[in-house]
Amino acid sequence: MRALEAALDRGPAAQGWVDERWTLARIRELIIGMFGVEYTVAGVWLLLDRRGWSCQVPVRRAVERDEGAVVVWRKEVWGRARK
Repeated sequence: MRALEAALDRGPAAQGWVDERWTLARIRELIIGMFGVEYTVAGVWLLLDRRGWSCQVPVRRAVERDEGAVVVWRKEVWGRARK
């Protein structure tokens, strides 16, 4: 567990994921690569939960977000899709 936690502390970018987000599927891949042991996604969550890890949600929005494009999309695209 210490080796896994050290790898998680180094961050997703150190493992090749550039969006700086750990997901259960990515942690599962990391475990398989490091230890050759396969877990289900639910099993990964149980493993992390036992160690005191919790689900985190980003606090901020993406820097690239274009609020104007979002408004246009909601009015035009979403409006058509709802109909």
